[in-house]
Amino acid sequence: MLKDFFLNEVKNGIKKAAACGKLGQMGTDEKFSLIVEKPKNSDFGDFAVNVSSLARSAKIAPPMIAQAIVENLTKENYSVTVVGGFINFKIENSLLAEAVSEILEKKENYGKPENVPVEKILLEYVSANPTGPFHIGHGRWAAMGSALANLLKFYGHEVYQEFYINDAGSQIQKLGNSLKIRIKQELGENIDFPTDEIERKNYYPGEYLIPVAKKYLSEHEPTDDVQVLSDYAKKEMEACQKALLEEFRVHFDNFYSELDLHKSGKVEESYKELMAKGMLYEKEGAMWFKSSEFGDDQDRVIKKADGSNTYLTADIAYHIDKLRRGYDRLINIWGADHHGYVARVKASIEALGYDPNKLEVLLGQLVNLVINGEEVRMGKRKNMVTLDDLIEEVGIDATRYWMEMRNIDMTLDFDIELAKKSTDENPVFYVQYAYARVCSILRNAVNDRVNPETGESVKAPMTQAELDDLINNFDKNIILKTADSAKALILKLEEFKSVIKLSAENRTVYTICRYVQELAAEFHSFYNSNRVICDDKDLMKSRLALMIAIKTTLKNALDILAVSAPERM
Repeated sequence: MLKDFFLNEVKNGIKKAAACGKLGQMGTDEKFSLIVEKPKNSDFGDFAVNVSSLARSAKIAPPMIAQAIVENLTKENYSVTVVGGFINFKIENSLLAEAVSEILEKKENYGKPENVPVEKILLEYVSANPTGPFHIGHGRWAAMGSALANLLKFYGHEVYQEFYINDAGSQIQKLGNSLKIRIKQELGENIDFPTDEIERKNYYPGEYLIPVAKKYLSEHEPTDDVQVLSDYAKKEMEACQKALLEEFRVHFDNFYSELDLHKSGKVEESYKELMAKGMLYEKEGAMWFKSSEFGDDQDRVIKKADGSNTYLTADIAYHIDKLRRGYDRLINIWGADHHGYVARVKASIEALGYDPNKLEVLLGQLVNLVINGEEVRMGKRKNMVTLDDLIEEVGIDATRYWMEMRNIDMTLDFDIELAKKSTDENPVFYVQYAYARVCSILRNAVNDRVNPETGESVKAPMTQAELDDLINNFDKNIILKTADSAKALILKLEEFKSVIKLSAENRTVYTICRYVQELAAEFHSFYNSNRVICDDKDLMKSRLALMIAIKTTLKNALDILAVSAPERM
């Protein structure tokens, strides 16, 4: 990465300058932290490092520090200027040629870092109740989680994706009672869900159970056995959810049942371990976990006075089970309403002898669905806008991209009308159109065309064999023909490596959305000012190589986002 290159140049310059006594009182073993940034005014350079912070150790003015460092730089393939405490770097075209050459050489591996310490990561997300269709909030976690998994895999980690099925609570019996009513309605009985709001909360009156009732009756005789109906409805809902996840390009490695966790005895086992370690005490007939000793704001009940477990009890067992499966890191995506839960789960991990820092929790805000300028409210217990509805309305690509393009800790306003537009206002269209336009340019370079005025066939500017040779036997020096006009575009292409690194380290995917939009903008700007297919064959080859680099980089980024890269639009 060019940023790393210039940072290392400055660090080496500092060591040499300090060794020569040119940095005042600063010694060679001083610790410091510097960053490489882009100057606000591009006239100053392409990259800059502010060394003013070194004045605390050197006890001399920042301009003197900067000048001393510059005197000890190699200045190979770049020029340097000093403005105050800033060292500004302007790269030469040879570095631009190297950047394009790297993309054409690495192809689908472009952007992947080298020598990354590999972690075995368990990423858990969505983890919805099997009581109905996914709402659009689930869709956000699904899109974000799967894109994050793709990103971390691309970065070099081993990622295992898991869906925790919340199937052990009273909600499953409520589901069975709801199916029972729908079956009776199908049989012609005059019955409906309670109208009292409190009573109604014990049911799922959504219409999605009507086809389930029809299917049940086509396969079985009517029954009043709620357990049978609960099991049937749960199985149908799980199948529906799994099918939609696959359609939505979300591929879990495992669906882990909370009910199976209880049946395995692991919940009781974790409870007994906490007891044996002296981490529990009795108060008011209930058993309390001393979570406040490990950073929680108060102790927590894990077994109620009636002997039943709280939700926390199973969650403790589940997370300990994750760690015992040998993962180096656990990443959970939870809704923001679970923020108070993080400390107590981490406390339980530490109390049972594990490193609580192995658990990372990403807290996500919800989605506001905007239709014709009005926000739509959602819920399973009434008619709702489901993820399935949204995908049907705007498509998988638009749904995924919109879900991913804001940071997870920000509320997302999903504008359906805008997401459907085929204009530059719609960010996913803007990016995909850039990719399709690049593909069109590459096709036009090797395909004969018809002159619209004369109707005569016009020979293609080059053959497919010549284009293949350009790619397979790439001479980086050919980029020098267009380096000056394409500098901003090439620098944006080179930035992809930094974006991948920061995104993986910070667990963000919106940064990749932002990057592809910026890359698309740079491409459109270049295309509007420069003819790619032109009479100068060497210049054309240079620009076609650049098109291939753009195509490769956009494809790699869109693959991480699990958004398609259409060759025609």
